[in-house]
Amino acid sequence: MRPAAVTSADEDFDHLTAPFRAELLAYCYRMLGSLHDAEDQLQETLLRAWRSYDGFQGRASLRTWLYRIATNTCLRALETRGRRPLPSGLGGPSADSEAALITASPQTAWLQPYPDDPAAVHTARAGMRLALIAALQHLTPRQRAVLILRDVLGWRAAEVAELLGTSTAAVASALQRARAQLRRAALIEEDVSEPSDQQLRVLLTRYASAFENADMTALMDVLTEEAALEMPPHLTWFTGRELVVRFLAAKALHTRGAVRMVPTSANGQPAFGTYRRGPDGGHHPQSLQVLTVTATGVTHVVAFHDPSLFPAFGLPASL
Repeated sequence: MRPAAVTSADEDFDHLTAPFRAELLAYCYRMLGSLHDAEDQLQETLLRAWRSYDGFQGRASLRTWLYRIATNTCLRALETRGRRPLPSGLGGPSADSEAALITASPQTAWLQPYPDDPAAVHTARAGMRLALIAALQHLTPRQRAVLILRDVLGWRAAEVAELLGTSTAAVASALQRARAQLRRAALIEEDVSEPSDQQLRVLLTRYASAFENADMTALMDVLTEEAALEMPPHLTWFTGRELVVRFLAAKALHTRGAVRMVPTSANGQPAFGTYRRGPDGGHHPQSLQVLTVTATGVTHVVAFHDPSLFPAFGLPASL
């Protein structure tokens, strides 16, 4: 632990590392698929860096040195942890909108969404989309690191080799295998046809209004034909607009005003905090919905039924 008394060396360390903390947190999240785990590993990275700072001596760039420590801490963390899936990574979709939902074991560690920082370049949408983070979970830890550093962050092969203590040939081989694995399993969503800002605002307004008014016709209009709905920790998920709407009509959206939607964003994608009316008349956190939206409508919704996520997204405890 750091000493209670703050020295000039401590202040110097804090000042020099502060510009890199947000991007290191995003990197740890990409590696681990969990905001909570990423925060823990960022703290571990900074602690290890502080302990060895006297021996750093500027032999490499500070950014590269911090990334090396962060990579090693994440690789160690992944040695004892399984991948964090979404329901679609564990089985096929359900064809029965009336059946009871199947809930996973409480021990299942799910993929988590990541709150956006509008001022941060490192959280550019292409490198943080939920589909990419889910796909990375299917790679080995070292393949994951190589693909993130090369394809997402744009590092040169020689830089990645130096960071990982290996050869450029080994980096190229790991990157080739990682890309092939993702292509083979079709784990990356097709290029998303981004709507214009005006189209996006209209689509999101219509989507939120459909939920708040329990308007199934309006919801049909805003979803694309192939739309999918996932709801961790439930293993049950659906694909196809009609099946999704039938499920919501049967299980979730019965009464106008029972649900309220508060906009936010996650993983460079539009999102909503969903609040359901309780016996006290107030609306309380139910799920955090992360949407994939194209010019033709909403194509994918992942509704994380985990109210503990709400504070990280600046969402209120109740309405």
